[in-house]
Amino acid sequence: MADGQRWALGGNTDWMSGLHEVLRDVPLWNLAIPGSHDSMSFCLDVSSPVLRSEPCVLRVTDWLFPCWTRPCVSRWATTQQCVLREQCDLGIRFLDLRIAKKPAGGGKLFFAHGIYTLISVKEALNELATWLDAHPKEIVIISCSHFESLTDEDHISLVEFIITLFADKLCSSQETPTLRSCWSRGQQVVVSYGNQQMVLQHPELWAEIPYWYADSSDPEKVISYLEDQQHRGRPAGFYVSGLNLTEDALYVFLHPLENMRKMTTKALSELLSWASEQHPGPGAGGVNIVCCDFVGLGQFCSVVIGLNYKLGAVTLAPRPVCKTAAASTSDAISCCNGNQT
Repeated sequence: MADGQRWALGGNTDWMSGLHEVLRDVPLWNLAIPGSHDSMSFCLDVSSPVLRSEPCVLRVTDWLFPCWTRPCVSRWATTQQCVLREQCDLGIRFLDLRIAKKPAGGGKLFFAHGIYTLISVKEALNELATWLDAHPKEIVIISCSHFESLTDEDHISLVEFIITLFADKLCSSQETPTLRSCWSRGQQVVVSYGNQQMVLQHPELWAEIPYWYADSSDPEKVISYLEDQQHRGRPAGFYVSGLNLTEDALYVFLHPLENMRKMTTKALSELLSWASEQHPGPGAGGVNIVCCDFVGLGQFCSVVIGLNYKLGAVTLAPRPVCKTAAASTSDAISCCNGNQT
């Protein structure tokens, strides 16, 4: 089955291992990689709202809807709809993990986006490790950030857990990771950690990955913001282009029966249209990680993965069988372009 047909059917579970030969030596920050924004927000505990770190949601709904604050926060704080292994099956390879400690939660760490999650950090990462064991040629980038209420001891414990759990699967920040180099070493995990002290102490950790975030409920403003950022030049390493929308007080007030999913669905066609016109690579406009809410909607993952075939003269069209010998991969591509069956 041709790549385009397979992706149209949602077959993105092992898309990295299926990329064309010419893309296997490209640094991962020059590939197009689909990611999920606030990856763990599908399992929020409505009985446990965050009181300090997420002012945008809670303070808005407190004065707009004082009688049903928590349900309202849940509607706007929920940005995904499936567990990590299902997101990875869809093709997601960047996970946005916003870590927090509940005031009365003991030593356990959870995730938070307006409301704490039901699932702990260790439970989620163990699930991810199991998925990686089953897909040895897939590489996942984990962004750990926010760290609401974590102490120095919590950071030390969390980093020790991550290093022990993923062990040889971790890609060192001293390397330039490509698919081929990671495969040769059995590496599957890049961990970006938003605490500089921890990063300096552990070469297994990468510095926090820049996230281009428009902070708007208007898809046109989101696109305009991303294009302005592109004109200034992209970062040299990993970075994220956020297609995710953000509600504000006025939007919530004018749409009392809406939620984040409905807002995302209405804008998705426009956002995906823009995404489909992008290209990866080291140039000023080259995209790398592209994040979205509700990643199972539409063809988000397939659109982003497909951008990789704009590199190296490879396209998403069905690739013909080459009937003549070629000295190199690039020769083979040229040969096939001229010898279609």
